[in-house]
Amino acid sequence: MKAEILICAGTSGISAEADSVAEEFAGRINSGKLDREYSIIKTGDRGLFKDVIVDIKDPEKERVTYVDVTPGDVPEIYEEHLLNGNPVKRLLAGSDYENFFRGQKRIVLENCGEINPEDIDAYLSRGGYSSVEKIAGEDPSVIIQEIKNSGLRGRGGAGFPSGLKWEFARKAPGEKKYIICNADEGDPGAFMDRSILEGDPHSVIEGMIIAAYAVGAGEGYIYCRAEYPLAIKRIKKAISQAEEKGFLGDGICGGGFSFDIKIKQGAGAFVCGEETALIASIEGRRGMPVPRPPFPAQQGLWKKPTMISNVETLANVRHIIKRGAEWFSSIGTEKSKGTKVFALAGKVKNTGLVEVPMGTTIRQLIYGPGGGMEKKRSGFKGAQIGGPSGGCLPESLLDTSIDYESITATGAIMGSGGMVVMDADTCMVDVARFFLDFTVEESCGKCVPCRVGLKRMLEVLDEITMGKGRPEHIDFLKEMSSTVKSAALCGLGSTAPNPVSTTLKYFYDEYLAHIEDKKCPSLVCMELISFEVVKEKCIKCGRCYQVCPAGAVTWEKKKDAEIDKDKCIKCRACISACPVKVIK
Repeated sequence: MKAEILICAGTSGISAEADSVAEEFAGRINSGKLDREYSIIKTGDRGLFKDVIVDIKDPEKERVTYVDVTPGDVPEIYEEHLLNGNPVKRLLAGSDYENFFRGQKRIVLENCGEINPEDIDAYLSRGGYSSVEKIAGEDPSVIIQEIKNSGLRGRGGAGFPSGLKWEFARKAPGEKKYIICNADEGDPGAFMDRSILEGDPHSVIEGMIIAAYAVGAGEGYIYCRAEYPLAIKRIKKAISQAEEKGFLGDGICGGGFSFDIKIKQGAGAFVCGEETALIASIEGRRGMPVPRPPFPAQQGLWKKPTMISNVETLANVRHIIKRGAEWFSSIGTEKSKGTKVFALAGKVKNTGLVEVPMGTTIRQLIYGPGGGMEKKRSGFKGAQIGGPSGGCLPESLLDTSIDYESITATGAIMGSGGMVVMDADTCMVDVARFFLDFTVEESCGKCVPCRVGLKRMLEVLDEITMGKGRPEHIDFLKEMSSTVKSAALCGLGSTAPNPVSTTLKYFYDEYLAHIEDKKCPSLVCMELISFEVVKEKCIKCGRCYQVCPAGAVTWEKKKDAEIDKDKCIKCRACISACPVKVIK
């Protein structure tokens, strides 16, 4: 058995020069100085943002993992480790790496960072497509019942029972039916679907094949945003390989079932994550939602019954068929089964992709795989869960269980799995404004509540953060949030006010400080900040005067500096330059 050098080369790894790292290893290994052969395998990203991550796998020795590897580190690893058998200690993965993976249960992500995603044989060697072979000749209703028994719910946001959706599509009249994989993933900071497609594309294809067989579909689409070129490249190659092996096309697994998959590249519209807008985009129309019913399972793509699921949902399917519904339903909570993948970002030590069992608390996620706060002195303040349409939850809700019912009860949503952790230096009013600005920009503009209501809410938040807030603004934001939620046409519009409503609920004092005191407690909203020199502590060095680009600082030798608040542009250059930190 050959020894292997695994190099994490998804989008994250490539941005850190994973390709150059691989080239450096290849050049030295081909020199012929080693006493054994090594295969260089470029995998997808493993999840932890400590790229480039490199593993030396020797079947006769313990596996060694290196983090933060650069092309310049390769000669040292080659000389010390591969030639002389001495691991390079300064690059070894430490406790942060171990803690990041210790609290996880990787089902969907089990192959990410472990296999070559562009080699179908690597996937087959780990049980790939065995679930497709298992269902060959099986009664489709038995497969649907297995998915229902598993308790799998859609991982795209709403958490609708997958088996029930499959059943609706199966029973819908019509000979022509479709399967769609929603890989649009437009949430800021979300990269779950991208990483799965880059690291384990065959798992998604296998899930689509099983779903197609169960509902009676002969054609499928993967709708992926064009901003994911590596994911698209790898899924295209995976489709081609699956066709060559007989897992796609006519007579799959020697039976009478045929299924083909096409890729549709989206233009990056956030609203196309909504399933009816996505369907419109595939059909060549502008991506705008339409009222439901009829639901896509009844009348979807080209008015034919269509089953739509996101990447993570479909990647779970093969495991359920392989290991059984009872196994899957044993993981998680009573109503939320299995695991959930989160894109963990923000002010935590370990950022990246995390997969944990449903029922894990927010605290366990942040202080387990997340490693706790990046700066302990800043402390935890809030977590935005569910993407731009999610909610901001305070420290008092850290022990909330991660499941659909518990998260919804807080006023947030599970969403597709984005989680942004914020510390004490974060202004929650500004956070609400930031996410609302995104949804206003991405609104399709079809319905009045979203087009006008969200825009007016954003204008009010702008006024509050600029020191022009009035007490009646709070009542307006509450009323408009309720109106938009109840009247918007689609799910994206109805959840867009969540960042505002949850920050009003849990961080009400910050709104009062902005409106009544005209202060931003976190010193973020620039219109509410002024700079001054603490004169009794000033050492009269003049460094603030020297760096001020606006000429707002006046100073003479042996005299205190002063800041003209009318000229000050609040660039903070004076704060950075002051050697004794007396500018506040």
